[in-house]
Parts: sequence; C-alpha cells; structure tokens
Amino acid sequence: MNTPVLEVRELSKRFGGINATDRVDLDVHEGEILAVIGPNGAGKTTLIAQLAGMLAPDSGRIRFAGRDITGLPPHARARLGMARSFQITSIFDALSVLDNTLLAVQAHAGHSYRFWRRARRDKKLTEPAMAALQQVGLADKAAANARGLSHGEHRQLEIAMALAGTSKLLLLDEPMAGMGGEESARMVDLLRALKSSKSILLIEHDMDVVFALADRITVMVDGKAIASGAPEEIRADENVRRAYLGVETPGDA
Repeated sequence: MNTPVLEVRELSKRFGGINATDRVDLDVHEGEILAVIGPNGAGKTTLIAQLAGMLAPDSGRIRFAGRDITGLPPHARARLGMARSFQITSIFDALSVLDNTLLAVQAHAGHSYRFWRRARRDKKLTEPAMAALQQVGLADKAAANARGLSHGEHRQLEIAMALAGTSKLLLLDEPMAGMGGEESARMVDLLRALKSSKSILLIEHDMDVVFALADRITVMVDGKAIASGAPEEIRADENVRRAYLGVETPGDA
C-alpha cells in the first residue's frame, strides 16, 4: 500500500489516573476511509483532538504528509491540509451559507478577516467556497441564512467548511450525529464520493454507516487500539465482538 498520509505512533494522553489514549498506533492512506470505533469513553475524541493539534500528547509522534506535526498548532496543520469537523456543528448561524464557507477558505489560506466585503468579491476566495458547497450539495443555498438549514444541512455545511482550501485529510467526528435515516443516507453518499479525492478518518457510532463506508477500522477500548483491519476482519475478531460489538463468541458464558 502507498505511504500513509497520516502516521500515528505510540500516541498517549493521560488525565489523572485515566489513560485517555494509550500508545495508539494507526495509519490513514491516500484515498481511504479509516473508521475509529469504540464505546463511550474509549478515547476517540481525545485521539482526534490530538491529531488536530487542539490537545498536546504526553508522548508519541504524529506525521502528516511526510512531516512530523506533533508540535504544530491547529492553524498550521490546517494550512498543511488537515481539516476537522466536530460532534456538535460549529457554524455561524447569523451568517449566510456562503459566508460561513468563505471564513473557512480564509482560515485555510491564512487571510485576514479585515476586509469582509471585499472577500465576497474576491474570486480567489469565492470560487473555492462555491466549489466546496457544490461538492456537498448546498450551492443552491449559498445565499440562505445558515440558521434556516436543517440539521443534516448543517452537517453538510460543516463538511463544506472542512473541504475549503486544499485539504488532504478530513477528521470527521460523528458526522451522522442527530440525523434521521434519509439525512444519514445522503451523508453516506457524500462521504463515499469524497473518498476519490480525500483521505478520511471517521469517528462514528452508527455501525451500519461504518461498515458501509470504511476501508479499514480501528477499534479503541479504554484508550487502547485493540484491533485494526478490514471491516470483515473486525466483524470476525473475537476480542472486538466481546469488548464492543456485543456479540457472544462460541464458548462465552
């Protein structure tokens, strides 16, 4: 397989007596979706916060696009092409759909926000913003106020903001959270389409979504990555079935 876009080695973070992440190793390769799954408290959100630079690890290394980024702040990682979405949507309700995406383009490019009216007329900003909205199916709502979007459309907008600029890797933290069946199905289609041009690390509780999308799955329990492999390998792994998937294996009491 090709050289990983993201390489994580021995990543650890401790809070008091709790090992939130405990010597975690994982790779994300170009054009693949790696899903990270595990029960609540497994360390998934702590892991993604360390990858995004919002939480400093106690030990271990993170390499992105061939570069050690362990000590880089979030904005520097964003400029290298790493983008993150959150469990709770983090958009500006008072702004239009386009203005939200313009802010993200400016952030990725390192632009100042001082000349906001000019930004709306700058093709170097508006063209990538509209391209991102087109990708997620929101181009026809560019002028609409973000407050009026449905929950699923909020999620689509947040992914458009993550796509803004030249992102190589998307860190998606429960993008299906709070969605109904139809919205979730649309998001699955969107993420599947994005895989041709982006690498994705996906944290998700919905196992139907995980097994529909993931090329590989890493399972975390109590801060440790207890298994990693193709979906069919994870589904058949006895340790995973006992610890997380809730399936008894032959001989279990």
